[in-house]
Amino acid sequence: MPRYRYLCENCKKIQIVFHRMSEKAQVCKFCNSQNKMKKLLTTPNIVVGNEAEPNIEVGELTNEYIESNREILEQQKQEAKEETYEPS
Repeated sequence: MPRYRYLCENCKKIQIVFHRMSEKAQVCKFCNSQNKMKKLLTTPNIVVGNEAEPNIEVGELTNEYIESNREILEQQKQEAKEETYEPS
């Protein structure tokens, strides 16, 4: 789903909203004002590829990332298991 930046004309806060291209944000999540959202112009985030290593494939980049962060992910997984959660 595309990401859009909106400015609330009532409270002047900028927020990021995810919605379909055919939709428009209507309600401000900060002040709950109706129909005061103005879509801001943004530049698209286009990733062409890894410029440092142009011959590397996407699957290889993903595997490198997973391997380099495996220890951190395992640590976060262990911390999550040890955490006690209260029902909301």
